[in-house]
Amino acid sequence: MALSIKALHPVFAAEVSGVDLRVAVDQETIGEIAAALDLYAVLVFPKQPLSNYQQLRFSRRFGTLENALGSIRPGRQLRLGDTRLADISNLDAHNEVRSPSDPWRLMQLANQLWHTDSSFKPISGKISFLTAHELPSVGGETEFADLRAAYEALDVDVQLQIENMVAEHSVFYSRSLFGYREFTEHERVAFPPVPQAVVRVHPDSGRTTLYLASHASHIVGLPIAQGRALLDDLITFSTQPRFVHRHKWRLHDLVMWDNRCTMHRATPYEDTRERRDMRRTTVEDTYPTPSRVRTQRSSSAKRT
Repeated sequence: MALSIKALHPVFAAEVSGVDLRVAVDQETIGEIAAALDLYAVLVFPKQPLSNYQQLRFSRRFGTLENALGSIRPGRQLRLGDTRLADISNLDAHNEVRSPSDPWRLMQLANQLWHTDSSFKPISGKISFLTAHELPSVGGETEFADLRAAYEALDVDVQLQIENMVAEHSVFYSRSLFGYREFTEHERVAFPPVPQAVVRVHPDSGRTTLYLASHASHIVGLPIAQGRALLDDLITFSTQPRFVHRHKWRLHDLVMWDNRCTMHRATPYEDTRERRDMRRTTVEDTYPTPSRVRTQRSSSAKRT
């Protein structure tokens, strides 16, 4: 059965049917999915009741999988049993709902901020895959923003202003916004601040895109307050409804997205009362964050 792709939003996001991800997917189909991701940036695969192994197997077809942030702490119990599976849930190691005072709950609540996965790592996230195993009765959706369309809609003078800007990204900054500061010294050494170009050309589609996240603490070379105000303005502009798709989860959905040209965030739910079990795998980008992060405009890149 051939893939069927249905657009979900005027500028990005699509639903994909005609493939069973529980079995090994042939290379031709993987190529079709990759091409669709370059076009739509966010793909939704409904009715995919994947085991952890099946999710890992499908994700690995797109590159090397990163280890989840929470897996590097020595002695930390992993509910899912694999360092490549990020536990995006409100459940503890014993599969129980975390209490309101649980420190790791604050860590997870920060996922309600607009972000792109692993932008705070020297090798950032390329593609993420998130599966729904248990869902709350209300809330807990995921919103996505298309940063390609947002860039193209910016005034030309703003495009020129930000063309060569670099933002410093840190997970410690984004988590501090929700009051979480309980990182170990090992974690602080493992994740030093990382410079990221604010504007870049997407290597596969050739489209120019913004690269933003709540992890971005400031603009290098600007006063802290001025840089943060600019980043806030860009995020506010990029998350207007015309650039945002809200995904209302159904049990066993798999959603994959390109972190290099999107942001996303979780929406609130009764996280101290209802269960939400989501499991994420993330493919690493194919190169480390370069020391020279200024973007090079390709001849095909266009401004509006």
